Amino acid sequence: MAAETSAAVLSNPSVSTSRRRHPRSAAKGTLPLESGFPAPESCLPGCLVIAAGCYVPRTNTKQLGGVWERGRDPSQLRPTSVGVHGRHAMDAESGETPLLFHQHNPNQVQVSSSSNKPFNWKAPAIILAFEFLESIAYAGIALNLIVYLGTVLHGTTASNAATVDTWNGTTFLTPVLGAFLADTYWGKYKTVGISIIFYLTGMLIITASTIIPSLQPAVCEGTSCPPATGFQYFVLFAALYLISVGTGGVKSALLPLGADQYDDSDVEQSKQKQAFFSWFFMAINIGVFFSGTVVVWVQQNVAWSLGFAISSVCLIVATVAFLLGTPIYRVHLPTGSPLKSLVAVFVASFKKRKVEVPADTTILFEGDDANLTTAGQNKLAHTAGFRCLDKAAVVVGEQEIKDSNLGRPWLLCTVTQVEEVKILVRMLPIWLTSVFYAASMCQTATTFIQQGMAMDTKIGSFSVPAASMNSASVIFMMIWVVFQDSIVIPIARRYTGNVAGLTQLQRMGVGRFLAVPALAAAALVEMWRLRSVRDGHNLSIAWQVPQFMIIACSDVFCGIAQLEFFYSEAPTSMRSLCSAFSFLAMSLGYYLNSMIISAIAVLSKSKGGQGWLPANLNDGHLDYYFWLWTGIGAVNFVVYTAFAKNYTVKKVGPRA
Repeated sequence: MAAETSAAVLSNPSVSTSRRRHPRSAAKGTLPLESGFPAPESCLPGCLVIAAGCYVPRTNTKQLGGVWERGRDPSQLRPTSVGVHGRHAMDAESGETPLLFHQHNPNQVQVSSSSNKPFNWKAPAIILAFEFLESIAYAGIALNLIVYLGTVLHGTTASNAATVDTWNGTTFLTPVLGAFLADTYWGKYKTVGISIIFYLTGMLIITASTIIPSLQPAVCEGTSCPPATGFQYFVLFAALYLISVGTGGVKSALLPLGADQYDDSDVEQSKQKQAFFSWFFMAINIGVFFSGTVVVWVQQNVAWSLGFAISSVCLIVATVAFLLGTPIYRVHLPTGSPLKSLVAVFVASFKKRKVEVPADTTILFEGDDANLTTAGQNKLAHTAGFRCLDKAAVVVGEQEIKDSNLGRPWLLCTVTQVEEVKILVRMLPIWLTSVFYAASMCQTATTFIQQGMAMDTKIGSFSVPAASMNSASVIFMMIWVVFQDSIVIPIARRYTGNVAGLTQLQRMGVGRFLAVPALAAAALVEMWRLRSVRDGHNLSIAWQVPQFMIIACSDVFCGIAQLEFFYSEAPTSMRSLCSAFSFLAMSLGYYLNSMIISAIAVLSKSKGGQGWLPANLNDGHLDYYFWLWTGIGAVNFVVYTAFAKNYTVKKVGPRA
């Protein structure tokens, strides 16, 4: 009986055992013992001794509803919840199968049982619908905020642009915090759920601020426009930054949650996941299109309160749909803080800075594949470069292996841990160029709108809100997506031999390049507009179409590829955090743009005059500002190309 149950447990692939065995064998009739585990005589009477330690029969476990932990005396035995190992070790027929006490490794992660649910297409469909409605809600605030600050709160041109950039920067910074909480403590599903509470609260407050008269300044009388009071600004900013917190958690966790619904080991689902990224991107932009046409028009032509109310209702509907989908989601438990593993690599490599890395890198410490399986992680293949970090995986003594297996990796890390750090180091310069690219793109939310407001917004008998030009950008995105899939990709596939046509890095490069002519077009239009004003007439807002068309093409190439890149290249335990890198880049891009606008507003007045960005753009030089960003974009593209050419893509290694 003992031999049979020993074989049954050892045949279970979920039971993690070390590859390094103690040289001596145990007593006759038992399996070899591992170094550091109790001798047969130290186990309880009736327990079975195998390689991983003491086992106990399943007797009485039903009363306590758990798995017995290994111990040396009865006082040390206590039940714990049935986990992956205990569940597989049970033999339902005999009821006497011993249960393994799993020596917990803090570096391991338990994968939630709900991650094993069968694929249900409704789960990603609900997530896409949520993103569409959430995009309407967010864009209903963000697209027209600069107009609201100017026409309702009576702010100045430069201060309004800086306020919007600062808020947008904060909004795209909070996903980093949300991603950390999702990966470490809450998990993706719970992070979205908690964030929605903040999100809804902010939306309801800002809607209320447009309804209650005391929360708005008095309307203008002629040229006299009383500014908003401190309390009125406080209520508005409280609402805006609650929205920032809420949307940060949603943005960081929703996309990875959607991607988690697909199983990479299934070829068909893997293809569907690639399509999911494109649909997610389109859901965002279709929501922006609806908001930029319908919601923005309602705000400026009917009532701001009704426009904000539409956004609030969309978020409420999205929340209800998301919660209704709870039973069908594949949900993974949080993996624990990835920071410990990252810091451990730097600590171990520093402590071994005088150790030589062997020429044969196959002898570097690989760890136990079973640990990775339990953690739901991939084993990464060793790559060249950053050899100083490889020192963390050089084995100096047996004690290092024991400490590493027990969750103390401060002297020895696995190759996979080292490669995860290398991935982040390689991604860093690519990410930095994303910051400058995002700063270029955020002109569509500030200076492009201000430029449009200074133009003739009449097209025929219809008045076009300046913020609605972003909706034209969405139409062009849809056209460019079809053009890319039907023409660009097939041609690229023929010349490159790559099934995807263009790699993620190549598509990101095309997007960065196209940002340059987009800003140059904006500068040329502004030069023409100023000339027209001097000649006594104004330029039609329709002339903004070329710059929005090119910026849309740029976003199609770079936006989708960037989402895929930061998710696919990320270590498994950091996918939410790395997915948030795109949002962090946008955040810093807005902050960068805000700093540059503020600096330009001051420096351009240093020699007298009204500067580049006065309250009346007809007296300034917004074209100079666009030319400045054209140059910054060109330099950024050159820098990105240099780093992208030398980037080493993540390689998943074979299981031993």
